Amino acid sequence: MVKVLFVCMGNICRSPAAEGIFRKYVENANLGKQITIDSAGTIDYHAGELPDARMRKHALTRGYNLDSRARQFNPKKDFIDFDYIITMDNDNYSNITNLDNKNQYNSKILKMADFISDKNVREVPDPYYGGSEGFEFVINILEDGSKNLLTKIKDDLERNN
Repeated sequence: MVKVLFVCMGNICRSPAAEGIFRKYVENANLGKQITIDSAGTIDYHAGELPDARMRKHALTRGYNLDSRARQFNPKKDFIDFDYIITMDNDNYSNITNLDNKNQYNSKILKMADFISDKNVREVPDPYYGGSEGFEFVINILEDGSKNLLTKIKDDLERNN
């Protein structure tokens, strides 16, 4: 079983969108029994809330149901439980790597931008304070990054079997 965790700041826009998009790709590849997916935030401000209504609306128009509840990243549990910890931007990456004060889990912490085909995209921007175009852009790049991440995980699964 491979476990993937997506992380952004509040866990109401980018990381739940990545979770929902990636979940659909995993299901479409018939890998739901081999890959589990979750998301978390670096802060607990929105803990227990559904994803942002605007993100849910934009995602639903593309067939992604975002119904997870926001939670904060738990270093004592999440570093151990997850094989891939995928951060949405450089601040999230720094926040998570700083929690790994003994550098035990460094190889698990990755940036979503590393899986996005357009190398001019260096992070997944936070659409929270913008308009519809920001949410659409985030979904576009998360779709692309999710396809490439799934390819990597499938390759890793094949190598380990």
